[in-house]
Amino acid sequence: MEILFLGTGTSTGVPQIGCECETCLSADPKDKRLRASVLITNNEDKILIDCGPDFRQQALSNRVNGISAVLLTHEHYDHIGGLDDIRPLGNVKIFAAETVLSVIRRNMPYCFQTEKYPGVPLIELHEIDETPFYIHHTEILPVRVMHANLPIFGFRIGTMAYLTDVKSIGQHEIDQLKNLDVLVLNALRPNKHFSHLSLNEAIELSDMIGAARTYFIHMSHDMGKHQEISQLLPENIQLAYDGLKINV
Repeated sequence: MEILFLGTGTSTGVPQIGCECETCLSADPKDKRLRASVLITNNEDKILIDCGPDFRQQALSNRVNGISAVLLTHEHYDHIGGLDDIRPLGNVKIFAAETVLSVIRRNMPYCFQTEKYPGVPLIELHEIDETPFYIHHTEILPVRVMHANLPIFGFRIGTMAYLTDVKSIGQHEIDQLKNLDVLVLNALRPNKHFSHLSLNEAIELSDMIGAARTYFIHMSHDMGKHQEISQLLPENIQLAYDGLKINV
C-alpha cells in the first residue's frame, strides 16, 4: 500500500494569505502546505481521503488520473471544497456520514437533478457509519473521533490509519487503532486549540495508539518550520509534507 500526501496544511494553508511570518516566507518546499488530503493506492484501488479546495492543483502536480472512491472525514469546506474538480475523473463513489452527504446535496444540487447539465461531476453518494465496508478488495474501518463537539470519522485501512481534525478520542476507538504500522494524525501547532490537537497532545495520542510510525498533518503556519520542528520530535514521529510518498 502506498500513501501519497497531497496536502498537509490546515484550513488556511501555508503560506497563509497576508502573513509574513518566518514559516510563510520560508523557501523550503516542505513548508508549503496545501489543505490536508491523501491518496492511498492499494493494488488497483486508488482511494482519496478528503477533497479540499486545493484538489485540482494537487491532482495536476501529482498526475492523479483516476480514483476509485473518496472517503470524507467531515463536512468542513477545507475537506470537501474540491469535489466539483473530480468531474474529469468519471464516475466517483463518495463515502461519508449522512450529515456530510446532506451538505454535498445542498451545495451541489446540479449533480443530483434528473436531467443533469452536461459536464457536471458524476458522483454516487454512499452513507457510512461505524460499520466496516469494502471498496473492491480494500476494507475500510470508520473510526469515530471528536472535532471539538462535532463527531467526525477517521479511517483505518489495513495497518494504516488516517485521523485528521481530532481533538479527542475514546478508549474503544484507541483500541481499534492498535497494531498499526502507520498512523497519520493532525497536529495543528505548539499551542493548544479548542478543536484540534496541539503538537504535544498529538505526540501523547500517538504514544497511546503505539503505531510503528506516525506522520503529522493538518499543520498551520504556527507549527513553525519543517526542519526545525522535525529535530524536536521522537524518532518514530515525523512531520509529513506535501508530495511525500510512503509504503505500508
